[in-house]
Amino acid sequence: ADILVNPLDDGKPLLIQVKTRSGDASSKKRWAMTSKNEDISASNIFYCFVDLENQHNPDVYVIPSKIVAKVVKEGHAKWLKQPGAKGQKHNDSDMRSISNSPRITTKTSFPGWMDKYLEAWNQLEN
Repeated sequence: ADILVNPLDDGKPLLIQVKTRSGDASSKKRWAMTSKNEDISASNIFYCFVDLENQHNPDVYVIPSKIVAKVVKEGHAKWLKQPGAKGQKHNDSDMRSISNSPRITTKTSFPGWMDKYLEAWNQLEN
């Protein structure tokens, strides 16, 4: 879901894209993304990644679009270069994902990289 935030104090409007994942095993602690997310990097666009595993107190990671674009792009590029399970070349697609425990690590995406964005609502102040 996309949410437009228009501050009452004449501040700059923000666009927030909310992505959720449930606590079931099939989601494997990842949020689904697409190739379009590699190109979204405006200073007034943020993502809120909501982890509903603990339904009474869900975790929300507030991350600038510039960071998300870089993580998604670098992770996918590295995945394409690595061989598949049977040594085959990976086929490119529009599917991407983002995770705090990525299977493929990069300079921007490593275990726990999202922790500093947990409940980081202060980034939305302008």
